Amino acid sequence: MPLSVDMPLEQLEKYKGISPKPEDFDLYWSRSLEELKELPKKFRIEKNEFETPYCECFDLYFQGVEDATIHVKYLKPKNIKEGEKIPAILEFHGYGGCSKDWTYKLPYVACNIAVFSMECRGQMGDSTDSFGVDNHFRTCNLIRGVMTPENLYYKKVFLDAVRLAEIVMGFEFINNKNVGTMGYSQGGGIALALAALRPDIKSVFAVYPFLSDYLRCWNMDTGAAYEEIKDYFRQRDPQHKKEKEFFNNLGYVDIENMAHWIRADVTMTTGLMDKTCPPSTQFATYNKLVCRKRHLIFPEYGHEDMLNGLHDENILWALELLKK
Repeated sequence: MPLSVDMPLEQLEKYKGISPKPEDFDLYWSRSLEELKELPKKFRIEKNEFETPYCECFDLYFQGVEDATIHVKYLKPKNIKEGEKIPAILEFHGYGGCSKDWTYKLPYVACNIAVFSMECRGQMGDSTDSFGVDNHFRTCNLIRGVMTPENLYYKKVFLDAVRLAEIVMGFEFINNKNVGTMGYSQGGGIALALAALRPDIKSVFAVYPFLSDYLRCWNMDTGAAYEEIKDYFRQRDPQHKKEKEFFNNLGYVDIENMAHWIRADVTMTTGLMDKTCPPSTQFATYNKLVCRKRHLIFPEYGHEDMLNGLHDENILWALELLKK
């Protein structure tokens, strides 16, 4: 099998990461989830003008931590019968982007599955952060709050995802036992993090997940989103006096440190030519999963949308949510 921008496949299948896990990791997240419980479940739903003969679309807005407003594209099948409960998919987008067009999500709705596509705070969608003004950052989110772990950006995003799951599972027409999460890149990382923090998630479809094994990414100097790590040291700590603290703190939002909490069935996809999220960083998380799992390997593909055959795999995964 040809390879790669990284280790040989035989090594990848055994690799479990080199990034640190903070000693109080479990306490950090149990405390964070308790804090979320104190936040009122405030949300509103507005009808969107886009619709099809079998789907109606809504904009859902809810209050995230630190008073951020989180936007969700919400698609609901029109043919739900009275008293019927249907599955739901919680979707998350790639780094620095936003939720794709409504039409991208219609195949799931055609299968009688509701879709909730969350836009990450302060990125390029309609979610705001806690700055009090509209803001749109494509980059620099990874390292925000890194020297004060309670303020880590991805702590807030992961908690936003948890709150979305709570809201969705509160809808009468949703079957709480058949909720899945999915996403590409950053979205795949968030989907896995949500499944770690919500053990009642049924299944995950994570495509080349971001947010794993930060120290390995920095050592490889791959650029892309992880370039922020090098930029931080160049601008803020050029002699690396706080390097150990820096990577320890990023460990609170490293999905490889959460992987063992996941109880959902996981399908992960990796392109072995991925220079954005190197294969080893993805295997670091996959190899720590103790749930039912399968790994779709695409040797000649990198960090790209059009992995031939992947969309069919994704729909087949979604159809499994329809099974009792």
